[in-house]
Amino acid sequence: MRVVPALGHVAVRMITNGAVDRTVQNWIADELSRSTVKNTIAVLVRVMEQAVRDGIIKVNPARVTGWQKLYKQAEDELLDPRALALPDWETLVALADALVAASHDEYRGWGDVVIFAACTAARIGEISGCRVGDIDTTQWIWTVRRQTTPAPGGLTDKGTKGKRARKVPIVEEIRPLVAQRILSAGRNPDARLFTGPRGGRISTAVLRDATHWDDVVTKLGYEHLRRHDLRHTGLTWFADAGVQVHVLRRIAGHGSLTTTQRYLHPDVHKITAAGAALSAHFTALRAPRSLPSPIVMTR
Repeated sequence: MRVVPALGHVAVRMITNGAVDRTVQNWIADELSRSTVKNTIAVLVRVMEQAVRDGIIKVNPARVTGWQKLYKQAEDELLDPRALALPDWETLVALADALVAASHDEYRGWGDVVIFAACTAARIGEISGCRVGDIDTTQWIWTVRRQTTPAPGGLTDKGTKGKRARKVPIVEEIRPLVAQRILSAGRNPDARLFTGPRGGRISTAVLRDATHWDDVVTKLGYEHLRRHDLRHTGLTWFADAGVQVHVLRRIAGHGSLTTTQRYLHPDVHKITAAGAALSAHFTALRAPRSLPSPIVMTR
């Protein structure tokens, strides 16, 4: 489910320590759990160990160390996801154009995916799973119902990460883009809104490889930018626009309100925290005071 989509296209002899390190970093960036990353590395180690026994390679490149530290670093970054966001619309468009220019035949669809991801705060897999019928062009709302994920034999569609459909607004700036893609799909409600140049499903790994993502973002001065940071960008922009936290939570599909609150501007967070402190004070004042213990008379 994870090893084959990430490294299955690479000859065993060509799998280096660096390739494994980047693959593990991508698994962490895709928000896989710590146990999932550990178990996936274990599978990769066993496969490569067999290649050593068969004399195909001399050293097992999958015996990586320090990935737990990388995982902890990713967790720390998520405590301040605002730091991972792009600064503005112009930067987003420049990134999309650069990725298109670096891709084979300059496929415009890659840029559309990037802009749509940042403006809807959606995951790349959810964008791949989007169908024409999921888009309401009257109210301009996208009902997120499914996502594309790795599976045995390739990519497949399944329910969203939270197992619940959610509604996301389609802002005015990207409506022409969405309308054009609906038109290109022939208005077939089951057609995918976004596909690769040959009509295939999209994943974060596919987007990375097709656009030479790492090289492009490094040249633009955003060498630490990952595909998932487009989601952080969208949620940060929604928060800065003044979207109320309970609405932002529904757009994001977060299970915990605490996760959503991390996208609020620090000043706003301090103000809401002050309000919560005052509410707690009122609660304490309203709490009934305990009565003194009765006095027992003795002779």
